[in-house]
Amino acid sequence: MNEFEILMEKILTVFAGPSFQEELNKSKKFFFESTVPNEENPELFDQRMSQFFDWYFFSRELGGFGQTPLDVCENSRELRFSPEELVALQSMRRHRHSIFQFIKLKGEDIHIKDLLRNEKLVVKKSRQIFGFDTEEFFEARLIPTGDSYVFSRGFCFHPASAQKYILAEVKKHKKNPDLDPEDLLLRLIKMRYKFEQYRHVKPELIYSENSKVGI
Repeated sequence: MNEFEILMEKILTVFAGPSFQEELNKSKKFFFESTVPNEENPELFDQRMSQFFDWYFFSRELGGFGQTPLDVCENSRELRFSPEELVALQSMRRHRHSIFQFIKLKGEDIHIKDLLRNEKLVVKKSRQIFGFDTEEFFEARLIPTGDSYVFSRGFCFHPASAQKYILAEVKKHKKNPDLDPEDLLLRLIKMRYKFEQYRHVKPELIYSENSKVGI
């Protein structure tokens, strides 16, 4: 694990621990809805839980706090942070959450495009170099470090057939700054889960403004 993953796990020992069990259960119910991950498929289960905990840690405001675990962790009496960890926390708070297009892999450097910001980026010496496809847009979080970035654990890859819908949604968000990208990214994750659940349904009926499967 990298320093950010270690720090995130440390914080979640409190904010996903016994004192926050009710909050955690509410969050899982909202995030997964009827598509609870199946532990019989360990790879898919781990992937989904990584997506959930990224969302819970970085994006989900805790009831009674109005802020995320990342935002409020320094106020916790149960946690103490070293100077190095405090620096890492500031990097994590500057993370970039978006939908990305894979461009190319050059050595260990991954070239991508942030579709919401229309920016090309390079993740240097990435630990994750497999699974990327030019035909599949993916949702991820990038944590700045030095002159590069580190991916958080939670990736969500969308089928190639969803590109048209995703690009249309990205265009809407570029035109209307009042729209919240977090709402779009969460909705796309839920669409991906429905896509896995309803294999007999055409993807374009799931990735749709008028989805037929209750998103």
